[in-house]
Amino acid sequence: MISASPAATRRTPPEYAGPWDVRAYVTDLDGPVHWIEFVPKTPDTPETPATPAQTQAGDRDPGQPPPIVFVHGLGGSHLNWCLIGPHLAAGRRAVALDLRGFGLTPGLRGNSTVQANARLLDRFIREVVGTPVILVGNSMGGLISILETAANPDVVVGVVLIDPALPLPPQKPDWQVSGQFLLYALPGLGEGSVAKLMRSVPPETAVQRLQELCFADPSRADPEMIKAEVALATRRHPATRAQASARARIFLAAARSLLRVLARRRNYQAKMAGIDVPVLLIGGEADRLVPVAAIRQAAARNPSWDSVFFPGVGHTPQLEVPDAVTGAIRDWLARTEGSSKHAAANRT
Repeated sequence: MISASPAATRRTPPEYAGPWDVRAYVTDLDGPVHWIEFVPKTPDTPETPATPAQTQAGDRDPGQPPPIVFVHGLGGSHLNWCLIGPHLAAGRRAVALDLRGFGLTPGLRGNSTVQANARLLDRFIREVVGTPVILVGNSMGGLISILETAANPDVVVGVVLIDPALPLPPQKPDWQVSGQFLLYALPGLGEGSVAKLMRSVPPETAVQRLQELCFADPSRADPEMIKAEVALATRRHPATRAQASARARIFLAAARSLLRVLARRRNYQAKMAGIDVPVLLIGGEADRLVPVAAIRQAAARNPSWDSVFFPGVGHTPQLEVPDAVTGAIRDWLARTEGSSKHAAANRT
């Protein structure tokens, strides 16, 4: 059931996403959760600022299409969606939350796992959005979207998976990526290495390295987004060893729990196969973190899903080729929602 009693929410300044014209909020869900709501920005859609009542669960026009909830990946934040969110907000609500331990939502080692963040996502849908949603998840956010849809199908009416975390097929590994995740998995050594890296690498360098890993062509990075990412990374940069150790424990809790889900390959594949709502699978063919072979394998195992592949694009297509991703999602929404309305009309 969707909650009739919205969680306590307060509006805050959009500290880093301001260039993309959003409204920012913090909601108490057993601790503060930061999220943003996108203001539509399309040539044919005038801006209509929301009143405070419109941010509360259950206050949306029931005639509107389902809201979109964006779910970021490991090490990501609400900023990951700012290049496509305003365009997909035309005619519908579109929001992006920071999962626990990421962005502007604080976390602890115990509540930053993918399972804990899937439960947080469920509470966010029920108590903040207040109506069944379309989930759009990238990387770890795609995995969390799969977990949520499998566990709570009553609150999800569609899923867009953008280079979701998937079990890897047998193939020659990317040694840099494999080595990095092997380090994450090692108790003790992982904590020390990640903490040292977090403290010693300047925010500008950290953002640059992430883009080089996630983009097939880093020159496509939006300059305004780079500024915002560096500003957020500067705020999160640990000033002491203790802070670095705490951040490393949170990050590794998420990374290790993700690896454990992927290790249970059959269980995870069964969850994907059991999804009974429309799914759009988007893959960058030059993704180093989730090889395109894994994405094609998931598409073959789930023939009812729609699939779109972008040549020469990496792990975060929504940041590298936002116009193409926006177009693919819009086309899919038009097809699936049009089919749903047609089916409903035939039933009546």
